[in-house]
Amino acid sequence: MAITKEEKAKIVKKFARGEGDTGSPEVQIAVLTAEINQLTDHFKEHKHDFHSKRGLLKKVGQRRAMLNYLAKNDVQKYRKVVKELNLRK
Repeated sequence: MAITKEEKAKIVKKFARGEGDTGSPEVQIAVLTAEINQLTDHFKEHKHDFHSKRGLLKKVGQRRAMLNYLAKNDVQKYRKVVKELNLRK
């Protein structure tokens, strides 16, 4: 159910600030978004998987906190990440 190493490497490469950057908020938000999207698809088939739903809610909360941090500290990067990941409608 987790994203593959290849998918994660693509995401890291796209959102990293520099070589080997895996801890910046942009990368973490992008990885969490990919995991959230994958879990959302999983729930379309497995509606009663309540244990995984708790994990999804934790990931959504983590992403929300990261987005709040990024919006508070660097609005331009926040807007760029939100636009690239299509998080706001």
